[in-house]
Amino acid sequence: MSIFLTAIVKVKPEYLTEMKSMLEQLPASSRQETACVQYDVHQSIEDENVFVLNEEWESQEGLDLHNEQPYSKAFFASFDKLQEKPVIYLSK
Repeated sequence: MSIFLTAIVKVKPEYLTEMKSMLEQLPASSRQETACVQYDVHQSIEDENVFVLNEEWESQEGLDLHNEQPYSKAFFASFDKLQEKPVIYLSK
């Protein structure tokens, strides 16, 4: 059964360029993982500092493995540069 993940992140304006670059690189790396079905990042039209990540993983195990990848860990380490803690929704 697939696992769907939606994360909404709001970046502090002073880190927008840096975080946008990181967020634009995540899909290419993530899509190379065997368990990745879909990984998209969207930037809000109304607020350039808001990004929505839509992911689909084949299983929880695949998502867990994804979360251990260096690029995922680098993203998690960047949370102090976010204005708010990302809101993450998981569903089946």
